[in-house]
Amino acid sequence: MATQYDLTPVIAKHLDRHLVFPLLEFLGGRGLYDAADIEAAKLALIEKTNMVDYAVDIYQQLNQTDEVPEALVARRSDVVSRLKNLEAAVRPITDFLSNEENVKLLKQDKTQNQAFLQKEFNIGPEQVDALYHFAKWNFECGNYSAAAEYLYHYRTLSTNPERTVSSLWGKVAADILLQEFGPAMDDILKLKEMIDVDTFAPVAKQLQQKAWLMHWSLFVFFNHENGLNALIDLFMQDRYLTAIQLTSQHLLRYLAVAVIVNKRRRNVLADLKRVISQEAYEYSDPVTEFVRCLFVECDFDGAQEQLAKCEEVLDGDFFLVAAKDAFMEAARQFLFENYCRIHQAISICSLSEKLGMDEEATEKWIVNLVRNARLNAKIDSKAGTVVMQNQTLGAYEQLLERARGMGLRTLDLSNAVFGAIRAA
Repeated sequence: MATQYDLTPVIAKHLDRHLVFPLLEFLGGRGLYDAADIEAAKLALIEKTNMVDYAVDIYQQLNQTDEVPEALVARRSDVVSRLKNLEAAVRPITDFLSNEENVKLLKQDKTQNQAFLQKEFNIGPEQVDALYHFAKWNFECGNYSAAAEYLYHYRTLSTNPERTVSSLWGKVAADILLQEFGPAMDDILKLKEMIDVDTFAPVAKQLQQKAWLMHWSLFVFFNHENGLNALIDLFMQDRYLTAIQLTSQHLLRYLAVAVIVNKRRRNVLADLKRVISQEAYEYSDPVTEFVRCLFVECDFDGAQEQLAKCEEVLDGDFFLVAAKDAFMEAARQFLFENYCRIHQAISICSLSEKLGMDEEATEKWIVNLVRNARLNAKIDSKAGTVVMQNQTLGAYEQLLERARGMGLRTLDLSNAVFGAIRAA
């Protein structure tokens, strides 16, 4: 079943090929596919990069040989030759950047920097452009640390808007592959601002850029301390939610997990239910079906059935495997809370079946959950039931419930107004 719901082939279409390697490594470790198929997929990706030595290793392992194909030998020679040429072309600017005192002389104004570099160090636009190509070549060779550094400096010097954006995408990819998720988060936010301001770009390009940003951001959001909040904030904005519905419905899995796990963001649950229900004809998996069955259809048996499948699905998902336990716990809590609200007395035995736990563990779990969920309930251990008491929200609680989400909606509105002002 795990391969049936594996999103790797779909997600890979929206990623730089280097970002696909971690996904293939994960699948190889999980044993979801034949090992030879995984290695063949890696080789097909690597052959399009400059990581020739890595390609040789995989080729030899895949074919059980010590021989090196002539094509890879020639490719290695070309890569080394090109790298030496680029190093010579960028030496003036890399020598300048290697001196911290020189870097401190640079200003915020890029045009002023170009004039200063040309006059004082004989560094012109050609050397700045060479820095871009040198950084990109290092990235393709798998030298992500050098690529990230050179791309950062290129962005501070370049006046080419298209390459400035391209270099930021490259910087994000390098940071992700270096597992530098703090800087990657900062750059994701910069990319989002650039994409949001570019309102005059063709609609197809805008959708593509938003889809790429959301897919790349998965690496960051599920490895950053505030990542789940950031994911919800991004994916729930109208323009990005529209992009999901038009091009990337499978991202609803990640949005659903983020909302279910994040107890403080229950205010967006209504919007999540709506969009999952609308897109059910186009995309569904056990995670989205759990949300639909429980919150839209009130089908507890269906929700129980889907929840049982969720564990295996999350266990086979590169981005969600670390959130599996938190999701299962939160999902059981939602299932329990909703079930309790429409029943006066509930058999602990019945609940244990629905939650996939034994009766003793279920009873202990319910004791803690009733306290945390603030449900007015009692456990009758002799009868083996949970007895629910009538409960209604007071005026204050109702006001708080209605007020939730106003901050996010206000932020969306202010961003839209700001974008319109910038565009004008």
